[in-house]
Amino acid sequence: MSTESGKRVRVGRIVGLHGVQGQVKLESWTEPRIQIFRYQPWLLTAPGVEREMDGVRGRAQGKGIVASLPGIEDRDQAAALVGCEITVSRDTLPPPSPGEFYWTDLEGLEVVTTEDANLGRVSHLFATGANDVMVVKDGDRERLIPFVQGPYVHSVDFDAGRIVVDWDPEF
Repeated sequence: MSTESGKRVRVGRIVGLHGVQGQVKLESWTEPRIQIFRYQPWLLTAPGVEREMDGVRGRAQGKGIVASLPGIEDRDQAAALVGCEITVSRDTLPPPSPGEFYWTDLEGLEVVTTEDANLGRVSHLFATGANDVMVVKDGDRERLIPFVQGPYVHSVDFDAGRIVVDWDPEF
């Protein structure tokens, strides 16, 4: 499987401040959550903010994560970064295990039924708690298809750029 060079993956966001020396609280979407520090450099983005950070250090703090950002020395500097999303280059992440996929790798793939009816392309995915859901768009039409391998998702073929699903095209 090849990935697009330069593709960015969201791995967390800055959600608050910790102390007065510029530390921030993070929400991490990595597993385990402290793994977020293994993937660097970070690109912090928010409206009006785009800043690359390398050498970020951190630790678990209670139920959260606290980070020290290079060049951020006080609470006011850190406050300007609250709300920033943390992304990393897709190339810094380890390859997924067999049968597992990074959402970003699925985005843009064509989705067809087992009868070869074209349903559109994967716009994005979201988690529901029970399972992940693909948002498949074809023009103005949008379909929500559970990303459950077996019953609904029959195959993912990166070389062909398509996902085969067992899904009623009228639904």
